[in-house]
Amino acid sequence: MNLLRGDGPPLRVGHRGAAALAPENTLDSLRAAVEHGVDAVEFDVLADEADELVLAHSRLEVPASRATLDDALRYLGQVGVGAHVDLKQRGLERRVAEALRDHALLDASLVSSLDHAALRDLRRHEPRLRVGLSYPEDRFGISRHRAAAPVVAVGLRTLRRTLPSLIGRWLERAGAAAAVLHHALVGPAVIERCHGRGAAVWVWTVNDPETAARLADWGADAIISDDPRTLGPGLT
Repeated sequence: MNLLRGDGPPLRVGHRGAAALAPENTLDSLRAAVEHGVDAVEFDVLADEADELVLAHSRLEVPASRATLDDALRYLGQVGVGAHVDLKQRGLERRVAEALRDHALLDASLVSSLDHAALRDLRRHEPRLRVGLSYPEDRFGISRHRAAAPVVAVGLRTLRRTLPSLIGRWLERAGAAAAVLHHALVGPAVIERCHGRGAAVWVWTVNDPETAARLADWGADAIISDDPRTLGPGLT
């Protein structure tokens, strides 16, 4: 899996599987994404109370239909779809790197995190692993709530103005091959800065066709959506 789009269209990536079509971070959600033709599937990984690596955004959000990291990687390996693993805890870097190596998915994966040190540790455990720096943090899902939209919009506009001047140093510090960015932060300037360093730009979470098309026109390398149907055949 090439993280950079090259001359082709952006990669189509399902968010938490296909969160709009099935319960997020479950095998059913992964299957729904694959059925709608994604190139890769993003999902969250942490250690549960029994210290098993599972798909979940937090320990309070472990799905009733629980899936382990091995379950997810085994399935994606079988169907030939890429894995975008979003690491939600520190201390799991070696185990995640080993799992991707054991399932022969190093060349078909990206592991992202907000934590620069976690990304460096991932590459220390497996130098062939590609890692992506996520930004910004929205730990409590504030951006999903309409009542918070005006405040969130102001903050994101400020971040968008400053990000092009910062992103290069951040990528270098993390040893990242990709910037994994909220769609409201992404414009031509930040894409140009990342591409100038040979880094891809993966954009989350895009749930309307107009935004997806605009990002594609600007040169985004991958677009992540709750509903893969948003990322239709017209995305070029």
